Amino acid sequence: MNRLRVISMFALTVLFSATTLLFVVRAATNEFAMEGFSIKEYEDFHRVLRDTYPKTNVVVYDGIATEVSAGLEASSDLWVTMRDLTRATRFVIKPQGVCRDLLCFPLPRNRKAEFISRRGPTTWFNLSEFARLIKQPFASDQKTGLWYFGPLTEESNGYIASLTAPDFTLPDLNGRAHSLKEFRGKKVLLVTWASW
Repeated sequence: MNRLRVISMFALTVLFSATTLLFVVRAATNEFAMEGFSIKEYEDFHRVLRDTYPKTNVVVYDGIATEVSAGLEASSDLWVTMRDLTRATRFVIKPQGVCRDLLCFPLPRNRKAEFISRRGPTTWFNLSEFARLIKQPFASDQKTGLWYFGPLTEESNGYIASLTAPDFTLPDLNGRAHSLKEFRGKKVLLVTWASW
């Protein structure tokens, strides 16, 4: 199955590159006007190609990145197969709810369709809606298919109750790694910024 997927992705990549090269050559020689090849036709073709290309998403859960199958139709939510749900998060669907280890979260009966959808032989689970239900923070870049899920509420509350920040390691300006635990008992000023 993976070999077939790699071959089809390679074929689509070659097709995409060839049409892009053809468009560039035609645009440079102004040949597209003679053949009636418009920019709109080019954009429509690539929109169809992009929509049929086997897209995947990357889910970062518990600090581990897992590639998962593309979800259902275009949606602002992250739908994953049951297999991918377990691979990425270790959660499984049981009669009592969505469970992992000793944790089990019941799904509201009147909202079950918001979480589980069956399309053909595949059952899909709305991971982003589940995160909203259990108040788990998440962020996504849908253009690149990247989804990051923060710590579960119980884990976050543990830091609040103890007033101890979770440990992390970051490089300094010289590239040398430092962990927060190195500074326990000392005052620390953290300055952060983001490029967006």
